[in-house]
Amino acid sequence: MIYKGSCHCKAITFEVDAPENIEADHCNCSVCAKSGFLHLIVPLSKFRLLSGGDSISTYTFGSGVAKHTFCKVCGIKPFYTPRSNPDGIDINVNCLDTLPASVNVTEFDGQNWEQYAHKLAHKSK
Repeated sequence: MIYKGSCHCKAITFEVDAPENIEADHCNCSVCAKSGFLHLIVPLSKFRLLSGGDSISTYTFGSGVAKHTFCKVCGIKPFYTPRSNPDGIDINVNCLDTLPASVNVTEFDGQNWEQYAHKLAHKSK
């Protein structure tokens, strides 16, 4: 299915090709917990930025591999480049305009990222 999504103010809009029933990850690291991010990691080829490239700001920390992107206008983080899958993109399920038929959420221990990151590596393939 093609899902459309956006930040709160709709300055950034995108679409993503993903299954009708989504497998998402809920991470307990400080960045994800504080931003309310619900992860849907897909290959970059399944993502299209429709508008708002000039409204995107990027935040990095630590290794600098993850590119946390957010809207300069409203501050919402609709997607980003994850450290676990730098060849893919991570969509915030909470930013999809239409919710999937079902979302199966798996807990991910991001507070111990180094120990568990390998469990996400297949998602952008």
